[in-house]
Amino acid sequence: MDILFIIDRLELKWFEFNNLVTNFWLIRELLYEHKNVYITTIDGLSLIGGKPMTHCYPVFEKSGNIFYDKTDIQKNINDFNLVMFRQDPPVDGDYINSTYIFDFVDETKTLVINKPSAVRDFNEKLHAVYFKDLMPNNIVTASRSDILKFLNENEEIVLKPLNKCFGSGVMTLKKGDKNTSVIIDLMTNNGKTLAMVQKYIPAAKFGDKRVLFLGDKVLPYCVQKLPSNNDFKFNDHCDANIIKADLSEDELNNFKPVAQKLNSMGIMMAGLDVIDGKIIEINVTSPCYFIKEINGHFGCTLEKEITNFILEQLCCRV
Repeated sequence: MDILFIIDRLELKWFEFNNLVTNFWLIRELLYEHKNVYITTIDGLSLIGGKPMTHCYPVFEKSGNIFYDKTDIQKNINDFNLVMFRQDPPVDGDYINSTYIFDFVDETKTLVINKPSAVRDFNEKLHAVYFKDLMPNNIVTASRSDILKFLNENEEIVLKPLNKCFGSGVMTLKKGDKNTSVIIDLMTNNGKTLAMVQKYIPAAKFGDKRVLFLGDKVLPYCVQKLPSNNDFKFNDHCDANIIKADLSEDELNNFKPVAQKLNSMGIMMAGLDVIDGKIIEINVTSPCYFIKEINGHFGCTLEKEITNFILEQLCCRV
């Protein structure tokens, strides 16, 4: 069985010994299952004679770590049984163009997780509004007057660019702040660029919870990501900033329809960022499952559970 992982360029640079990333654990577990694993990045994709192709590198395991052979191999993507499409944001022109390559992949031959067209069509901030009853009060707009009205109504707000990641560009704004106009103009590119604007949740000072989906199921494990570097948000992935968390019965019940909806769209793997029971973002591009931390906190082997799920999806297609 041949499996291709599309990973981020930065992840390729620091590929070995990088057990903070989800791909490390999944790739190693698939190698333990005696699968042939290859890696590439979006700039390694191409369309040649109408065939979806990739320049990729074979991966191997040694002493519990993973490495890749630097020998470039060109393969038809249709020759892979499975592609794990896990390029990190920003969802810019290069990212979107890479998803078009998969419009030429034969879905009867090759399973792609998550489905690139679904990832392309689902903005992690904006489309969370599908579940607006589970979100804090919010608007998506480029209008200064809309944002000012929303700020006056909610006293304190959070402004987010739609296509960035890892908290990049996210700002809070309080009513009466002397920099109000500057911040709004910066976030909206002087009224030309849409932004997500949410009511600030005071519990954000305790961080946000990562709720994880596999298919249409909500996993019973989760972690709390603590604010870091004197910021109001999580932006430093280290042990001290990731603590064990629990899911309430209400959260499990409320978030199950979200998992079902995403799964029906072709998004089998996703992660919610949740504060005080409210969804603030839905991660579908390359959701981090915090496997190292969850294994340590819950005494489980989450990578086995995920790879078993992935391989079951392949078996169901035979």
